[in-house]
Amino acid sequence: MTVLVLGGAGYVGSHAVMMLQEKGYDVAVVDNLVTGHRKAVPDDVRFYEGDVRDRSFMEKVFTTEKKIEGLMHFCAYSLVGESMEKPAMYFDNNVGGCITILEMMEEFNVKHIVFSSTAATFGIPKESPISERTPQAPINPYGESKLIMEKMMHWQSQATEMTYVALRYFNVAGASNDGHIGEAHKNETHLIPIILQVALGQRETITIYGDDYNTPDGTCVRDYIDMEDLINAHIKALEYLKAGGKSDQFNLGSSKGYSNLEVLETARKVTQKEIPSQMGARRPGDPDSLVADSTKAGEILDWHVENDLEHIIKNAWNWHSGHPNGY
Repeated sequence: MTVLVLGGAGYVGSHAVMMLQEKGYDVAVVDNLVTGHRKAVPDDVRFYEGDVRDRSFMEKVFTTEKKIEGLMHFCAYSLVGESMEKPAMYFDNNVGGCITILEMMEEFNVKHIVFSSTAATFGIPKESPISERTPQAPINPYGESKLIMEKMMHWQSQATEMTYVALRYFNVAGASNDGHIGEAHKNETHLIPIILQVALGQRETITIYGDDYNTPDGTCVRDYIDMEDLINAHIKALEYLKAGGKSDQFNLGSSKGYSNLEVLETARKVTQKEIPSQMGARRPGDPDSLVADSTKAGEILDWHVENDLEHIIKNAWNWHSGHPNGY
């Protein structure tokens, strides 16, 4: 039986492919390579290049892959700033792609899907840590599109035999333990890779935005989750659905927050580099603290975080120093 990984050439999807293979799953990948990298997918994995919104293409994939036991869905645009500038593009790609995927699952009788959602569906929450009971109120088209996709899966599961798990990530970071695959974006926006680009001399300095937040050191606090821990949650979610588990949603984080300055100091320790920094003005819309309450995932999926921030940055540094120009 096969797991079809949608967006399997991207940052998170490629790690899912690798870890699924390590656990003995047969894997096939769909990716349009708009943001993904063909080199991130092993040669022995069946690869289909195309867009999930293309119904005829997806019909060919599902017809060829006759024994799909479940999907992992990672194919979505995910840049908050870009979504504010191009909301229609985000709804077309993210929501439109999800419509086709759900139609294909129903047509070809595929029962299970694990969906890559996001903490952006919560917007600026009034409580921390954030549980699954925290109201979802997105403040950007990216988060809104993911929330719509969650609702679509909910209603589809009500109308059909399909079951789903939506996993709401907090700040995903790190790379594979062997340094073979990692984070490679054309225009990097994530804190840890930007810090490591400074360590590599590719940028002059890192700007920390705001030192007057209501946090211990005044800088924003975020919850970082290691890539290996994250994918373990996806595999546990798929196995939970295969065992008859009901559709559900889970927050995924370490349940421990790290401030921007703590991340910077940890990177200096790991890399043994000075990493010049400067303080900038706070950015509008940045909450003081975003930390997950992952209790539910622990209770139902038996999922627990094993890796801390230092481990995350060590793996990320191994990847970036070995692949300074990405793939």
